[in-house]
Amino acid sequence: MNCIVARGKTFEQARKNILSLKNKCPNEKIGFVSGDDELNRKILEKIPIDFLVISQIGRKDFQKQRNSGFNQVMAKIAKKNKITIGICLDEVVQSKGKEKSEIIARIKQNVKLCSKNKLNMRFCGKTKRDLYDLKALGSVLKMPTWMVKKLF
Repeated sequence: MNCIVARGKTFEQARKNILSLKNKCPNEKIGFVSGDDELNRKILEKIPIDFLVISQIGRKDFQKQRNSGFNQVMAKIAKKNKITIGICLDEVVQSKGKEKSEIIARIKQNVKLCSKNKLNMRFCGKTKRDLYDLKALGSVLKMPTWMVKKLF
């Protein structure tokens, strides 16, 4: 089954994009991508989507904690609404040096939150990789085995 990703800068624009995609392609999985944490939380709470991809590029970490764009409150909302959390594989592949290590650390933090709340995760993006490569990456990111089995 194919996946379609919607984008938006405001809640109204995002809602219109998601609902129009649902009407055009009712059998497709609909996801949402945004770098705005407040918008992501509103989308999780109010609009029925299948997965949420949290963008990791352009974030600044706090002094004693990583800013991964995902927290325990959002995890509980996603669990209640049965929403899968997506990892953008393109961000990991295209980044270099320190930025790549920071992105991987943020993803690890999100994996830990998702495993505590029994949320499913998936890899998204235009970068095509072999199934075994993605499972190996999931293991390196410390995903539990039940999560690695449900990556696809």
